[in-house]
Amino acid sequence: MAWELIFTDQYNKKAVRFIKDHPESLVQYGKTLEVLSINPHHPSLRLHGLKGRLSGLHSVSINLKYRITLELIITDKEIILVNVGSHEQVY
Repeated sequence: MAWELIFTDQYNKKAVRFIKDHPESLVQYGKTLEVLSINPHHPSLRLHGLKGRLSGLHSVSINLKYRITLELIITDKEIILVNVGSHEQVY
């Protein structure tokens, strides 16, 4: 069973800006979302929990430079996307 990706209005605005600023990452971004919806624990995503002020959120890698932060709701198989950008921008 696939996971449901939930795109909030706030996330969509950040994603549009991310794609506009980094068009070279569009294919990788799309593949990351595809893999995330199939298996969020896939090793290529490097899923990990965050600490500190982002405690309760998780992060996956688009590539070595860019990340997506998300809320992972395991019981409902939902993934709420929170932010997208460089390591410095999302953390």
